Amino acid sequence: MLPTSPPLSASSWLTRHASWLVAIAALLWVAFYLFLTYPQPGFPLDDAWIHQVYARSLAQTGRWEYVPGVSSAGSTSPLWSLWLALGYLIGLPFRWWAYASGAACLVWLGQSGMALWRALWPDRTAQAWLPGLVLVSSWPLVWAAGSGMETLLFAALGLTLCTHVMRRAPSPTPAALLAAGFLGGLLILTRPDGLILFLLVLLFILQGTAALPARLRRLGLFLFASALPLLPYFAFNYFTSGHMWPNTFYAKQAEYAALLAAPLPERLAHLLYFSLGGPPQGWQGISAAHWLLLPGLLVAVWRALRRDWAEKRLHALLPLLWAAAHIFLYAWRLPVTFQHGRYLLAALPIWVVFGLAGWLLLLSRSDLARRCRRNPRLAWLADRAAAAILMVMLLFFLPAGAQQYRTDVAFIEGEMVAAARWLQANTSPQALIAAHDIGAIGYFAQRPLLDLAGLISPEIIPLLHDESLVAAYVAQSRAQYLVTAPGWPYSLLTTDPQQAVLLFQTDHPWTRQQGLNNIAIYRLLP
Repeated sequence: MLPTSPPLSASSWLTRHASWLVAIAALLWVAFYLFLTYPQPGFPLDDAWIHQVYARSLAQTGRWEYVPGVSSAGSTSPLWSLWLALGYLIGLPFRWWAYASGAACLVWLGQSGMALWRALWPDRTAQAWLPGLVLVSSWPLVWAAGSGMETLLFAALGLTLCTHVMRRAPSPTPAALLAAGFLGGLLILTRPDGLILFLLVLLFILQGTAALPARLRRLGLFLFASALPLLPYFAFNYFTSGHMWPNTFYAKQAEYAALLAAPLPERLAHLLYFSLGGPPQGWQGISAAHWLLLPGLLVAVWRALRRDWAEKRLHALLPLLWAAAHIFLYAWRLPVTFQHGRYLLAALPIWVVFGLAGWLLLLSRSDLARRCRRNPRLAWLADRAAAAILMVMLLFFLPAGAQQYRTDVAFIEGEMVAAARWLQANTSPQALIAAHDIGAIGYFAQRPLLDLAGLISPEIIPLLHDESLVAAYVAQSRAQYLVTAPGWPYSLLTTDPQQAVLLFQTDHPWTRQQGLNNIAIYRLLP
């Protein structure tokens, strides 16, 4: 347990208005990031356009298709695509519906962080505003809010599920179990890696001193509710592609299989270090302010371990185990840090919540704290100094993150969107296009596609480990055009004048500054 302290008047005001304060801060930061992209708003990831294609298709035709007339199991997040489709149905501008949804998810994440804090440390509810404010002011999360992706929906749903089951332990009602199961199903619909928390919650429900039949009944209620959203999803994937999981689940692992050459402990250490605020490459420097919370996090982890061990049950460790297992899964199968670690961001809120709690404990137990109890003025100064250091670091990284967001949006607009618009204006609607990044092309060009990353063309997944096999497949296909990608020039095809003729190339200078090739569009020769 964390030590209690008498609330001051300012603390009382923050406690009463915490939800509004966190919501306003989240909306302001997202608005600031979006303002920097004016007058050319967009998304910082090509994958965001993939969700938009599925959403538009569903709203306009009622079918789950990427290419018109062809059912597709390529969506990693059907729940997010369904939500985006609602914007098309009610006639809202699709970009602003995505931005508003991301901002709402950031608000939800801040609120769910505060709820988790109250569930873990009910005697410190007066400080619940602190994790909420830090979360919505962490630049990777603000970046994710404007990304058009499901990242924050996944994180907020996971924290909500953790808090829900923890508050109702050890004797959850049938209604609480049904709600938990449905949330677990929605979590997997948001991202397949939600299966990790789903399994941990299963263990959480099965623990306790109740008789085995009673625990099995709890398990049955949970699984029944989770099956309601999941069975249609699994059935559609299976009958469309022959697998229960979406094509992306397999394609990404095949595409980046070379990264698995490093030893697993090394991959795990680096991804864990990065998720805690370390740099994406190397071991020096920091990438976000929550790195400052690491000492507190270590203390809070130790306290949670001792508490659960003493009580002989899984409780405070549930969110920590989820975060750690989430990092381990990616270290094991997809050890990537690109796109600011968006695959790892689900762990960040948990590190923040526990890191802040641990720091409060450290401050209360230190020699400085003992002196502060004898000197209220020193206590006031110490509290403000600690808070100021963290807030200064948050405010330092927020503008840097905003500039990075602007750069990322400009990159997608200057490369992927520019190429897609050229294809829309200069190719036949029936032309088959082979492309590595299909998001913007699918949205703007709306042409038949041969997806060289395997998301909607699963037959190419077994070939992704060998560029020569991919080149041979493209050469033997009926594709009329080839669209390269930064970092993926497909040189075996594009350097042979007997196979390809250059028609168009983007001219975004930032891409060349990074040592990458601009997107090029080639006419493939028969």
